[in-house]
Amino acid sequence: MSLALGLALGAGTLLVVAPFFWPRVPGSTPRRSGRMHDRLVQAGLPAVSPAVVLAVSAALAVVAGGLGQALLGVLPLSLGLAGVAGSLPAVLIGARARSRRRSTRVIWPDVVDQLVSAVRSGLALPDSLVTLATVGPEQTRAAFAAFEQQYRATGSFGLCIDSLKDRLADPVADRILETLRMAREVGGSELTTVLRALGAHLRQEAAIRSEVEARQSWVVNAARLGVAAPWIVLVLLATRPEAAVAYNSPAGAVLVAGGLVVSLVAYRLMIGLGRLPEERRWFA
Repeated sequence: MSLALGLALGAGTLLVVAPFFWPRVPGSTPRRSGRMHDRLVQAGLPAVSPAVVLAVSAALAVVAGGLGQALLGVLPLSLGLAGVAGSLPAVLIGARARSRRRSTRVIWPDVVDQLVSAVRSGLALPDSLVTLATVGPEQTRAAFAAFEQQYRATGSFGLCIDSLKDRLADPVADRILETLRMAREVGGSELTTVLRALGAHLRQEAAIRSEVEARQSWVVNAARLGVAAPWIVLVLLATRPEAAVAYNSPAGAVLVAGGLVVSLVAYRLMIGLGRLPEERRWFA
């Protein structure tokens, strides 16, 4: 027992003093990961942390639930309003991220073409990426400018690539940057050929996705209308005193809870059928 306590004390002491004896390498940036962080970066909100989103969601849930209870007096419905309001920030961030990804999906082939031109002109891979800070698409110039500053300060191509992937938080960018990393580490005489093939594939994929999304947009809009309409009617009915008494009963609470579950399941099914799956960041 004494040996175990001594080992635990030693391990704790080591963890406490480790930052002073082995500090983080100057110029390096901590890698942040997670679905919410990627969504925030894709939505153009890299300075917002997931903790802030969670706090705002909790505040909205409390405010909406309190207002619903004060105005309607129906506890199950007030809890439902609190849940909807609490999920609103995540929904808005996801919608903004998808919108920005649709707009940036068409720029990656241009980025690949500019990389091919820079490599064929004789520039090294880091310098080829640096040129994108001035001649690249407007949406990505800030990220490549940060790459230039970090590379000038550290000279570590791998570290700067990891930081750039974190700033862009895009699966297409991950593929491009991992291709450049491999060419940098093991060499690649066929780099321009690979990049050209990747650019052609990205153009074809963007065209197909745009066409399919345009054809299936009505399914998504129908899902949103179908899930919102019954709850609008329910809120209007809850303004009547006799309806409020009925919904406050155990049977009314079960009815509201069951309707909420059915609405959520139906909405997710409709969205799953009407929206193309998003590509995952396999190289994050």
